[in-house]
Amino acid sequence: MAMFPAGEGDEAAERMAEMFGPGQIDHMVRQAIQFCWMGLPKERRSTEEVETQIRRIVERALKDFREDREAFGPIAGN
Repeated sequence: MAMFPAGEGDEAAERMAEMFGPGQIDHMVRQAIQFCWMGLPKERRSTEEVETQIRRIVERALKDFREDREAFGPIAGN
């Protein structure tokens, strides 16, 4: 995670939000799906298997995110 000098956090966070808008996030998700497809053994490459694995990974990441917020508290401004 990026660290910002005192007083520059809000402005830098806004610039990052503009840079990583919905289009960029969509691109990154699609790229992750493609990487998942390529990472599966050829005999398991199917739409259903990719969907299963992506959902498993996302659910685990969201669970970890929730646990981390409980452990460390919310980020300032959230």
